[in-house]
Amino acid sequence: MSETDQTEVLVVGAGPIGMFTALLLAKNGIQTQILDQESRTAAHSYACALHPQTHELLRRSKVTFDAIEFGHHIRSIGFYEGNTRHAEARISELPVKFPFALVLAQSTLENFLEQRLQHAGVPIHWNHRLADVAMQGTEVIATIEKLANVGKGFIVPEFDLAVEKELRTKARFVIGADGFNSIVRQRLGIQRRLTGASQFYAVYEIESDGNCGSEAKVVLEGGTCSVFWPLSETRCRWSFQLKVARTSKEFPQKNRDALLVVEPASHHDSLDHLRQLLKQRAPWFQNAPQEVVWAVDVQFDPWLAREFGKGHCWLAGDAAHQTCPAGMQSMNVGFREAALLSDALTQILRHGASEAVLQTYERTQLMEWQRLLGLRGPVRVTEKASPWVRQNAAQIVGSIPASGDDLGYLLHGLGIELD
Repeated sequence: MSETDQTEVLVVGAGPIGMFTALLLAKNGIQTQILDQESRTAAHSYACALHPQTHELLRRSKVTFDAIEFGHHIRSIGFYEGNTRHAEARISELPVKFPFALVLAQSTLENFLEQRLQHAGVPIHWNHRLADVAMQGTEVIATIEKLANVGKGFIVPEFDLAVEKELRTKARFVIGADGFNSIVRQRLGIQRRLTGASQFYAVYEIESDGNCGSEAKVVLEGGTCSVFWPLSETRCRWSFQLKVARTSKEFPQKNRDALLVVEPASHHDSLDHLRQLLKQRAPWFQNAPQEVVWAVDVQFDPWLAREFGKGHCWLAGDAAHQTCPAGMQSMNVGFREAALLSDALTQILRHGASEAVLQTYERTQLMEWQRLLGLRGPVRVTEKASPWVRQNAAQIVGSIPASGDDLGYLLHGLGIELD
C-alpha cells in the first residue's frame, strides 16, 4: 500500500467476514484491498461453528470442502436442564446439501480464506489501521496508519506498536468488517441499540477422557445458558454463562499470538473450577476433563446497529451486531451479509444498478436481526411445544446453530415459530 493509493473497494478487517467479502468481490472482477491492524490471522478458535447455510455460501469462494475435511460435524443439538434432556433439534434432518453444523477453529478458517485471497491476487495489508473515512463526491478517502514495532529500553528491549507513516487511499466503497469495536462504524457516527443485558461467559477448551460425539449440548438453567461443543474426538469446549462478571475486562480482541496457549481470565480458572461448574450445570456429562488447553472470560453486550451504512461506507458481521455466542448466529449471518453486499456492489460497479440496492440490503438485514433478537415481539409457540420449550423459547432461538430458512425449519420442529 503506497502513500497515495486507489481501489474500487476497501475492506476494513481481515477476519472471516472481511476476507470472504473480498473473495467474492474479486471473483466478480472488483478491484479490492483489505487492511487489518493486526499482524496475522487469529491464533485461537473464537467463533467456531459454521451453519449449514454458511457451507453453501462458502462454496462460492471454494472453501467449503477444505473446511469440511478439517472440521468436526455436528448432527444435532440437545437441550438440558439439570439431569433432564428436554428437547432435541436434528440438523441432520434439514432438507439441504450440507445437513450439519461444522466446528472449525476460526484460525483454520481464516488461513483457508487467506490462501484463497493470495491465489486471487487480493492483498491483505497487515499492521495497517484505519484512522478516518471522509466521503468526497462518489469516492471515500480513507486515512490509514501503517504500524510498526518500536523498541524501547536498552538492557531488555520492549516493543510497542507505533505509527510509522500515514497513508491515503481512495475507494469507491468501504466495507467495515472490523468487528465489535468497528472504527468504520464509529467514524460514520452510527449508534448502537442495546438489545439485552451484558452477558458474561467463562470459556474452557479441554481435552477429555472420552469420545465427545457429534452433538452440541445446551444447558438452560436459572436464566443462564451453557453450551458444549465437540471439537474433535477427545477435545471439546464448554462456555458457561455466569450471573456476574469475574473480571472487569473489556470485550477481548482476537489473539493472534500463536505461542499463547492458555489465557487465564483470573486465578479461579483451573481444572478444579471447571469440574465444579460441570457438577453444577451438567451432572450428566461423563467425559472427565484431563487438561485445560485454553481458557478465557468473555463479555457479550447484545446490540444492533441502528443503520448498516451511510453513503459509500457499509457494515457487515460483528461491526453491525452482537448476540450471545450460543448459536454462533452473529458470525454466520455475517457471511450472508458479506454475500449480499458483494452482490450489491457488483451490480452498482459493473452493471450500472442504482445505489438503492444498498438501502434494500440495510432494510433486509435490520428486519432479519429484529426477528432474531425478538425485537418484533415475543416468539410464538404452537401446541406442539412442550411446557419446557414454551418456557424457554426465546433462549432456544439464539442457541441453535442455524440461520435463515434452516433455523425456521428446526424451530418449527420444536413448536416455535418466528414471524
